[in-house]
Amino acid sequence: MVICVEYYAVAGRPAFLNFYLDSPMPHRYDEFSLEKTHMTLDSEKLRRALRAWTTGVAVVTARYEDQQYGMTVNSFSSVSLEPPVVSLTLKQLTHTHDLVIKSGAFAVTILSSEQKELSDRFAGKILGITDRFGGVQTDKLSIDVPIIKGGMAYFDCRVMNSMPIGENTLFVAEVIAVSRDGEDEKKPLVYHNRVYWKLTSPSP
Repeated sequence: MVICVEYYAVAGRPAFLNFYLDSPMPHRYDEFSLEKTHMTLDSEKLRRALRAWTTGVAVVTARYEDQQYGMTVNSFSSVSLEPPVVSLTLKQLTHTHDLVIKSGAFAVTILSSEQKELSDRFAGKILGITDRFGGVQTDKLSIDVPIIKGGMAYFDCRVMNSMPIGENTLFVAEVIAVSRDGEDEKKPLVYHNRVYWKLTSPSP
């Protein structure tokens, strides 16, 4: 499946026209039934296989009216540089998902190796915390959505389209602002096989 984006320019600035998949989804679902695949595929075997996929760690934040929330994810990915498009998958029935749906926007902070506690905090792993932003230093880029200071990189994103898949929603979004701190100093927080890792400097 290929994600395609059509866009045009208004006054010299790219403006997105449409988002679509490389073939009609009903046709694909009719031909390859997700329900049949789900019934025959061993979910635990799939889960073990996916643990082999090593990723970075990010916190996605969203704001709508006077509410703000955030959650830890490793489902953030680049789709295209020109136009600047990323994808994100969020679990439905979460506060962050609800705010992204309502606001149509979100921010992403790529965590550094020194921010493991923040990853656990926004993943809901630390008991007794009711306000995940309490005591956390934040900033903003171009929209009224917090980013977390000390991260490696930051993205402001505007949702172009979304698609529910099982208990999750796949969001495709335009990157409208980006920033990166300490390119040569910081190292990323890495997640592999349910454990945090740190990268070492490459050998000369």
